[in-house]
Amino acid sequence: MIMRLEYYNASPAAYKAWFAVEQYIRGCGLEHGLLHLIKLRASQINGCAFCVDMHSQEGLKDGDSVRRLFAVSAWRDTSFFSPRERAALAWTEALTQLSQQPELDAVYEDLKAHFTEKEMVDLTVAISTINGWNRLSVGFGAQPKD
Repeated sequence: MIMRLEYYNASPAAYKAWFAVEQYIRGCGLEHGLLHLIKLRASQINGCAFCVDMHSQEGLKDGDSVRRLFAVSAWRDTSFFSPRERAALAWTEALTQLSQQPELDAVYEDLKAHFTEKEMVDLTVAISTINGWNRLSVGFGAQPKD
């Protein structure tokens, strides 16, 4: 990884705390494929090349198709994603773009139809976490290696 500041060395305690949340998300019970999709979509919105590269590769490694991963940015216009995945992607976009004041009620109602209350909280924490990783990576110039 190429970057202007190695944030994990500059503040190991902060990195350790953030990584602990990430570890929780990985074991919370949400499907790993779903987590890759929401991490990829948030990273696309935030322009985080490092995270787009990482989550695309992880999705492939965990068995998702190239076709689906390429289509994440246009998920509304394909039939490649399940209703549960679509609800998660819509929630990801709404929470990642809060400054645009999205209408959350309809998105929330759809989310509620596909996720338990615990899953909704865990998904929201996962979205918050990837947005934080994106800000660390973009802010400190993390770039994927060729």
